[in-house]
Amino acid sequence: MSDDKLVGIVLVSHSAEVAESVAKLAKALSGGGAAVPVAPAGGTEGGGLGTSAELISAAAASVDCGAGVALLTDLGSAVLTVKALLAEGDELPDGARLVDAPFVEGAVAAVVTAATGADLDAVEAAAKEAYDYRKV
Repeated sequence: MSDDKLVGIVLVSHSAEVAESVAKLAKALSGGGAAVPVAPAGGTEGGGLGTSAELISAAAASVDCGAGVALLTDLGSAVLTVKALLAEGDELPDGARLVDAPFVEGAVAAVVTAATGADLDAVEAAAKEAYDYRKV
């Protein structure tokens, strides 16, 4: 798969700062992840805490290279907002998928895997596997 066909990744958080920081961390830890299209979609348009369908849609469009878009969320209404956008059918790019994964570890795994040119199924599987990362 060529670099212009990498899976895009959107990180949806209630906080713009959290989404931006996790995106920066995931790209930094991925080594070659600089080429992976990653977009934070955090907070509301006014800069407050919450989620915004418009910010999520714009972020997904910005990372869509034709290989699919993985959306990772933090909690609560972030999940519900992405599910609503997916149900609308025309708000997110074709191939957009909500990935059930831990936010930070899943984001790192997704970006690392996407950087290899892996397809959306492999990116989703890697992010989901992050649930099994043991710390003790």
